[in-house]
Amino acid sequence: MNHQNFQNEIRELNIAYLMLAQKILRSDRETALFRLGISKELADFIENLSAARLVRMADNPMLIPRFRFDDEQLARLMAGEGRDETASTLHAAIIAASRFLEEAA
Repeated sequence: MNHQNFQNEIRELNIAYLMLAQKILRSDRETALFRLGISKELADFIENLSAARLVRMADNPMLIPRFRFDDEQLARLMAGEGRDETASTLHAAIIAASRFLEEAA
């Protein structure tokens, strides 16, 4: 895969992410803030992007979405590793929620 293909894929991912973010924000703002892991100010900005500005922003060579976690344990739990897949997913959600609350405080 060459550099141009990566850029095309990044653009597509950025557009999909921004469109999904707008849809979630307009549907259920509080849940969106948690699920997207973004500030209220950034949520306002994304929610109010016009289609043209959204496409312009998505065309940036940088990947807009990012991982909200940086520890291997949480990543493993989110992937369903552990004694019980359901319990692992619940445990991951609890950890992610507590980190979100810590960051918001």
